[in-house]
Amino acid sequence: MKKALSPAQSSGGGSKMHNLLVYLRQHWQLYVIFMLPAFLLTVIFRYIPMGGISIAFTDYNPIRGLFHSEWIGFENFKRFLSSPDFMRYLGNTLKLSVYGLLWGFPAPILLAFLLNRIMSKKTKQKIQLVLYMPNFISVIVLCGIVRILLSPTGMINSLLGTNSNFMTMPSAFRTIYIASGIWQGAGWASIIYTAALSNASKELKEAAVIDGANIFQQIKAVEWPAIKDTVLIQFIMSVGNIMSIGFEKAYALQTDMNMSTSEIISTYVYKKGLLDGDYGFSTAVGLFNTVINVILLISMNAIVKKMNDGKGI
Repeated sequence: MKKALSPAQSSGGGSKMHNLLVYLRQHWQLYVIFMLPAFLLTVIFRYIPMGGISIAFTDYNPIRGLFHSEWIGFENFKRFLSSPDFMRYLGNTLKLSVYGLLWGFPAPILLAFLLNRIMSKKTKQKIQLVLYMPNFISVIVLCGIVRILLSPTGMINSLLGTNSNFMTMPSAFRTIYIASGIWQGAGWASIIYTAALSNASKELKEAAVIDGANIFQQIKAVEWPAIKDTVLIQFIMSVGNIMSIGFEKAYALQTDMNMSTSEIISTYVYKKGLLDGDYGFSTAVGLFNTVINVILLISMNAIVKKMNDGKGI
């Protein structure tokens, strides 16, 4: 005669959960030792600094401190939004971000597809090494290289037979910024797509080749489905950071002659906050930038979910 099973034994999920709780109770010290440092670092460097956001609502004075500075509410935000240069800073930031996204986002995907066509493992590794190297060049060194190449006596002018100073041309700034960014980061960014392509079915690819499918048909039928979800997630994250343009590169490539296109919100925050000492105002501008990023991230995620059968981040 079979012995009746207890509810915990009859339910596999309940039994596993019970065993897990028993194990955690017995070994909780181990988890505390490993998790406490990470928890403290997160709280100290991520959550506590959020209190500094309140500076945006005060006429902050470093001598008086945060709690004794005059509270002025949304005056700093009104001042920025009513500034005659507000639309120029916002427009420059959006143009640099959107153009960079349109040109820069597909580049690593195309590189991953091209690298996936290379059959020789050694050749592929050598090409990847060359493509990844620019990522390890610091931003300041990169900007120095760009300035040398584009100077009136630089290599670009020598090849073109001209003596133009491209760094002083407002119309050339965005092209220089975006092209140098693609050169530096496309190879490194292709790693995630190359890894995702390794999951593509080789049997399906061989069958497509036997059926006479060309390269584009192979990519559409076999390789694209393998990286589609990864591409969508990366795109959502990129749109969410569309206002977060690197301050260092924009500032390092900035000259007095190209200020009309190179002055963006992040460089404006730096100048108002650290150079002019207007901490409350610069914090308000930075907070405005962050809020726009969050709104774009949530909106794009909702749009992608509707277009992709509920799949997002």
